[in-house]
Amino acid sequence: MGLQVDIKKKLKGFSLDVSFATEGEYLGILGPSGSGKSMTLKCIAGVETPDEGRIVLNGKVLFDSEKKINLKPQERNIGYLFQNYALFPHMTVEENIGLGLRLPKKEKERKVKEMIRSFRLQGLECKYPSQISGGQQQRVALARCIVYQPDILMLDEPFSALDAHLKDQLQMEILEQLKLYEGEVLMVSHNRDEIYRFCKKLVVMDQGKSILFGETKDIFDQPKLNAVARIVGCKNISRCEIISPYSVRAIDWGLILTTEKPVPKNTKYLGIQAHAFRLIDDPFADGGVKKQENVIKCRIEKIVEGELEYEIYFRNIEFDDDNSHSVLVYKVGKEQWDNRRNKESLYLKIPEQTILFLN
Repeated sequence: MGLQVDIKKKLKGFSLDVSFATEGEYLGILGPSGSGKSMTLKCIAGVETPDEGRIVLNGKVLFDSEKKINLKPQERNIGYLFQNYALFPHMTVEENIGLGLRLPKKEKERKVKEMIRSFRLQGLECKYPSQISGGQQQRVALARCIVYQPDILMLDEPFSALDAHLKDQLQMEILEQLKLYEGEVLMVSHNRDEIYRFCKKLVVMDQGKSILFGETKDIFDQPKLNAVARIVGCKNISRCEIISPYSVRAIDWGLILTTEKPVPKNTKYLGIQAHAFRLIDDPFADGGVKKQENVIKCRIEKIVEGELEYEIYFRNIEFDDDNSHSVLVYKVGKEQWDNRRNKESLYLKIPEQTILFLN
């Protein structure tokens, strides 16, 4: 059971080449704008037709280019929540939810009332989309998808139309509401936090291709590929040269780093998450004369203040290179930064276990 996708489609500007399979987990598709995420959903839904390949949902073949199978969208039993929710402006909330529900009148009314109660839309039954908030519109659209009891629910950038201050609250609400649904869930987003919060499995897409598939937490912790590391938010990536099984040169940062684990032979890049650096007061261990390993004496380029933390942009002061790749980013909580003891110099340590090996 589950969803199996293995398709190709030529498009203007790039070619779609996607392959993944799920077994009932919430699956996320993450990638930059224009990477083919929404096109993948449209192919699954039957709105677009791949040039070749195969799509199977719970054992039912939706598309097979070799066998000339291509079910119509209405035959696929898929719930599709569009970015703009696609509510009909001339229909009320209850009319939008019950649209196309082919049941006897009383049964249809019962189903719609059940959805209105479950999604906390009481009192809005006779309102039109223009008369309710963005969050309420989203709940109406989701109720309309779930009322059909689809085999899979596909969410295309479900929070992109919402104001930033509403997103956290509505994300938690949607997580609760999705408990009303027992089928597959597939969510597309370019927002890393949304994907991490919602999805157990993850497909990473770049330039039309699915470049990595696996457990979401594993991919964020160990992205393996340079392109994936950038997509999941790694701010610091350098070309590298392997010196020994446990040491490697970060070419763009002018550093030689020791590692906790043997460096994989195919490693071409190193990554350091911006929160991974450790602030230290003294680069010399235990008052000795030997400098600690993996310590950078930093020249601060700029400091960007956020609500709860600072982004410190810096270079290795011992490395004479002004190219843009030599700038690193350190994210640190305001209290920790403001209360640091050594305010004359900045020393940052890269813990051995935090180094990402990328190819």
